[in-house]
Amino acid sequence: MALLETRSLGHEYGGQTVLKNINLEISRGEVFALIGPTGAGKTTLLRLLDLLEMPSTGGIYFDGRDVTSSEQSRLEIRRRMSFVQQKPIVFSMSVYDNVACGLRWRQRKGSNTRKKVMAVLELVDLAEHGDRNAKTLSGGETQRVAIARALVTEPEVLFLDEPTANLDPASISKVEELLAQIIQEQRTAIVIATHDLSQGQRLAHRVGVLIGGEILQVGSPAEIFRSPRTKAVAEFVGVENILNGIIRSKENNLATIEVDGQFIEAVSHFAVAEKVSVLIRPEDITFTLAKETTSARNVFVAEITRVTPLGQLARIEADCGFILLGVVTRRSVDELQLSPGKKCYTSFKATAVHVIKRWS
Repeated sequence: MALLETRSLGHEYGGQTVLKNINLEISRGEVFALIGPTGAGKTTLLRLLDLLEMPSTGGIYFDGRDVTSSEQSRLEIRRRMSFVQQKPIVFSMSVYDNVACGLRWRQRKGSNTRKKVMAVLELVDLAEHGDRNAKTLSGGETQRVAIARALVTEPEVLFLDEPTANLDPASISKVEELLAQIIQEQRTAIVIATHDLSQGQRLAHRVGVLIGGEILQVGSPAEIFRSPRTKAVAEFVGVENILNGIIRSKENNLATIEVDGQFIEAVSHFAVAEKVSVLIRPEDITFTLAKETTSARNVFVAEITRVTPLGQLARIEADCGFILLGVVTRRSVDELQLSPGKKCYTSFKATAVHVIKRWS
């Protein structure tokens, strides 16, 4: 049985639909990342799951129990959850007292309080700052205090809303290390809302893609990022090569797909003559100056049409009879002397191609 479940969940603000037909199941000890662009409804969904607001339609179930039915049920269940906001609030008191608030709000007192607070401060690497005024902390330290305050109550579900959105790279790394440790050592279910795709990949067991108020796909990070089911998901997770084609032949599961007069080989279960979309991630494209011996089944003569620097990387646009976008290091650009007008070869493996039914 799922620890937390939603059934046909929907929500409106002022007559405007914000969420629709949300069906999710979160298991005990699972880390579930909710990814999607800004304004997709991620924070609203977290607030509903944490029972801070009631849905306009549908139900929320905790441990099999409908918790949208009564205020008493909601209060009881909320004490088994914790929520860390995107911009957490700390009070003008010591770090220790800020963390202890989580217990005091739940009317848990006694000698065990100090033991619990010190243990969680040790966990978030702030044990030496217990007497410090929390208002003097850095952004990353403030976030860790908020996480400690949430954890000290030993919640069964921890909600994190963009936990590293406003932090510098060093603080992001520190907070992610902390979250990875919590995930490894505790059985707390974690639901994390983030627009940082790599963060979702690094931390989550499963990922849900929320776009336009709808969950468009749920699966493992590999399934989401390698096998998106819709164009919206593919574009959001960075699949820039989306090519329309028709399957012309098949041998077992190896299909030959015609794309703008060229032929791409890919593993596919679709039948001959079906209209499909071919998805290839830019990092799976290889550029060479000679037609080398390779295991890649797809090799095309190409002309570079654009090179766009991206820090230590570069985005390469090549015309192979169809346009392919690749990403390589700046060093590769220099060594191969890739520039507009340069002739080269592009290649990618059949297993790097994801084939889905063509979108309308």
